[in-house]
Amino acid sequence: MSLIEMKTPLVEMDGDEMTRILWQMIKEELIEPFVDLKTEYYDLGIKHRDDTNDQVTVDSANATLKYGVAVKCATITPNAQRVEEYSLKEMWKSPNGTIRAILDGTVFRAPILVKGITPNVKTWEKPLTLARHAYGDVYKNAELLIPGAGKAELVFTDADGRETRKTIMDFKGPGVLQGMYNLDSSIESFAKCCFTYALDTKQDLWFGTKDTISKIYDRRFKDIFDSLYDSTYKEAFEKAGLTYFYTLIDDAVARVMKSKGGFIWACKNYDGDVMSDMVSSAFGSLAMMTSVLVSPKGVYEYEAAHGTVQRHYYKYLKGEETSTNPVATIFAWSGAFRKRGEMDQLPALMHYADVLEQATISVIESGVMTGDLALIADREDVKKVNSKELLQTIRAEMEKELSL
Repeated sequence: MSLIEMKTPLVEMDGDEMTRILWQMIKEELIEPFVDLKTEYYDLGIKHRDDTNDQVTVDSANATLKYGVAVKCATITPNAQRVEEYSLKEMWKSPNGTIRAILDGTVFRAPILVKGITPNVKTWEKPLTLARHAYGDVYKNAELLIPGAGKAELVFTDADGRETRKTIMDFKGPGVLQGMYNLDSSIESFAKCCFTYALDTKQDLWFGTKDTISKIYDRRFKDIFDSLYDSTYKEAFEKAGLTYFYTLIDDAVARVMKSKGGFIWACKNYDGDVMSDMVSSAFGSLAMMTSVLVSPKGVYEYEAAHGTVQRHYYKYLKGEETSTNPVATIFAWSGAFRKRGEMDQLPALMHYADVLEQATISVIESGVMTGDLALIADREDVKKVNSKELLQTIRAEMEKELSL
């Protein structure tokens, strides 16, 4: 068969450790045999980020603004141990955080459902989509280690030099201090993305903060969401038969656990980070979770929701066999191809993306699985395979469809 054509490149962001190995395997087995692949490549591996003083991360985000669609491999966010392990110049910030700040986007994460793997929450019948605000809060915080007694204050100096002060704490001894912020413009972008995505995917939208405790910070989120909904989106929601629902974050958690799923749950940055892991694990596995960053500018960045699978990487370096689940990374590629095909009006590329996903699900539902899924499957006829074998089985399934 002839290779499926592309017009505009995808921005390709390579990553770290075991997911970097899987990245190349997926390209060799599931993409290059079928697609005349065009990408603008950026190496976001930790050593190259260090060599470029993290400029490569900024460049990849700006390229995404230019081309409109990116696909990203999982990357290391270094801590002190990683700085020592890789002999880094400094403890570089999260590349995801840098990219999200430049794209001004919202992260939407949803589980990939397959027959034979039942969610741990028995009421969940449909996917739960997590919308995570991808800016500010603890990810942009400033912190101090307080050595002893003293007064901590919030100080804001306006453009005319006028100061506003508020005492945070009169310390009587050592402690810690953290300051964080957000922007009205970013919160508005978050709200717009959530309302638009809900309308596009025909799902209800839930949103929760803790405005009873955080009466200014969290309340600002609620007020902006409410104002935009009433002024811009209410009529469209009602026409589509959709609901926008606000409640406290703790009440939202309780309601979600008793729901049937099938809606978008919007969360502030840290809440979304934690809750997306909870949802993905309850549905089966972090490796079975799609993730897409959607920008109000119409820019999309697809990635896996999980990390670099460090433990498997160390086994791989020793020459040991690994059974690492590549599904979330496969779906990052398929999502990017589908959006690229949609933007460039390439039906064949969109069909390829559909076939790639259908073949992946079909293989798993036939009982061929990596180790993480084999442990939680509701069937006994499971064939546990390594990563390479799974990809080869998916390729064989795709060849049946794409050779027609």
